[in-house]
Amino acid sequence: MAVQQNKVSKSRRNNRRAHDSLSAANPNECNNCGELKRPHHICAACGHYDDNEVIAQNDEIDLDEDAA
Repeated sequence: MAVQQNKVSKSRRNNRRAHDSLSAANPNECNNCGELKRPHHICAACGHYDDNEVIAQNDEIDLDEDAA
């Protein structure tokens, strides 16, 4: 089991942890609707990915009133 030889000061400990912070996301603009989206992900607003509709939106789906 490892045992430290000398006490590590708060300054030295915090300097070691200086690079552990998370970086901010890099949003891109959707080609179809212009909303901000994550790179290489489907747009949550319109359901498009790379100029192709991947997910149909609720207002575009036709449901039969008798089926429900």
